[in-house]
Amino acid sequence: MSKKEELIQKILAEFEPHFVNVENESHMHSSGRGADSHFKVVVVSQFFEGMNKVSRHRKLYQLFEADLQNGIHALALHLYTPEEWKNAGEEFPHSPNCLGHGQ
Repeated sequence: MSKKEELIQKILAEFEPHFVNVENESHMHSSGRGADSHFKVVVVSQFFEGMNKVSRHRKLYQLFEADLQNGIHALALHLYTPEEWKNAGEEFPHSPNCLGHGQ
């Protein structure tokens, strides 16, 4: 199972999401940290109802604590309730290339 699939399985088990998407964006970064080091995570779940952004992020960082200690360098987290996702137009956030990418 790939690291991306592992992350998705953890999210599915913990948050019972309405929608989940995990993208491996390691190729967009020049950190030299490897192929499974940078991920963009979009999760839409009722679980986030009543939680502020910081609390939502803490939950994901707790879930991925071991992964962050063993290779994952960065997570771009986009966490929504179903209503927030609908109001956002159900669009994926754009991720820019790392400033050092390609240099």
